[in-house]
Amino acid sequence: MTLLSQSASLRFPKLRGVDVQTRRQNGHLYYLLADPLELIDDSLLVPQPFGPVLALCDGTQADAAAIRHTLAQRYQMTVDVETVGDLLAALDEACLLENERSAEAIQRKIDGYRGLAARPTSHAGLAYPEDPAALTSLLDSYLHQPIGPRGVDDSLHRNGSGRVGEVRGIFSPHIDYARGGPVYARTWQAAAEAVNDAELVILIGTDHYGSDLFTLTRQSYATPLGVLPTATAVVDDLAQAVGVEAAFAGELRHLREHSLELVAVWLQHARRGRPVETIPVLVGGLHRFFGNGSSPAADSRIRAFVETAQRHAAHKKTLIVASGDLAHVGPAFGGQPLTDTARARLRSTDDGLVARMTAGDGEGFYQSIRGVQDRNNVCGVTPGYLTLKILGEGVRGERLAYDSCPADEANTSTVTIGGVVFG
Repeated sequence: MTLLSQSASLRFPKLRGVDVQTRRQNGHLYYLLADPLELIDDSLLVPQPFGPVLALCDGTQADAAAIRHTLAQRYQMTVDVETVGDLLAALDEACLLENERSAEAIQRKIDGYRGLAARPTSHAGLAYPEDPAALTSLLDSYLHQPIGPRGVDDSLHRNGSGRVGEVRGIFSPHIDYARGGPVYARTWQAAAEAVNDAELVILIGTDHYGSDLFTLTRQSYATPLGVLPTATAVVDDLAQAVGVEAAFAGELRHLREHSLELVAVWLQHARRGRPVETIPVLVGGLHRFFGNGSSPAADSRIRAFVETAQRHAAHKKTLIVASGDLAHVGPAFGGQPLTDTARARLRSTDDGLVARMTAGDGEGFYQSIRGVQDRNNVCGVTPGYLTLKILGEGVRGERLAYDSCPADEANTSTVTIGGVVFG
């Protein structure tokens, strides 16, 4: 890159969406900037005193000199323009700025991703065994594990659902198997007949790295147990319904996201490796609707997505899988340490949410979250809401299992999870 083009790339610098974590190294505090799209292999460490510089990389400052001036005016912070320029150059080199360099890197990665035989596993060998036999053995073992010390609720008769008749939908966790295994097992066991009979499976998972309402892919999902072929014609129809450009804008997030991968593995496991056409969909939050008081159902994109999914589901035996956990509370998520009283209150709140789901009340489910501004950080809101909307009027659910999973070493934070089948 020439000096001229480099200078142009650093005009009005704007930081891309990155993961920011605090790190201590050699006695000093840093911000670790990690790219969710992993355009380069390395992360970038920025000394914490330069946090205001990062905050000003919002596309409003013309260049390093403008940032230096704003630092002095707004933060009474004196930094020479060369230092600011060096930081901007480092961000540019790491493809962390929204500019031509990162756009070209994104396009190269998209081309590479779409050229793969299938979307490769990203968590095999880390969150679960890569060896098919070891994986099968592990997942089978969860069904027979006794109710653990965390108190997994098991209101299910082990051989399947006894209340909802023919299962048409699942609300499954997407937490790691080490903590959520027994809840996964009870949920997928209850839906075993429907899973094996399915001709089409729509997987709807929380997008932890983006806020786009819908993110689609034409890629099939690989698991250690085989490849789940994507129903590309249906994907294309859904893309037309919600807007093609928007539908694929964040497609690379499929590469890293665990919410679909972890349920895809259970889907393949339940079918003993037999493939079935799937539609992998990542979804952003519904917080954008909190302020105006309207229902998400009034949004044209959501309405078009639901209607298109229903139209395809009417022609095949279709299973809808919502991949979502429940609450995320405590210091690990920016809250206060959990007390016994807080845990009891959380359990009561979760019970109310699950009751809305089992009643088939998608609007009530959403309004329960909106009413408290999602203070418990429920990450399964959109998958659960969309699943209920696609299944439509008259759907009812059966609660199968519930657990509260420690989220820090002191057990003062928790992630709660639950399993529901719908019919």
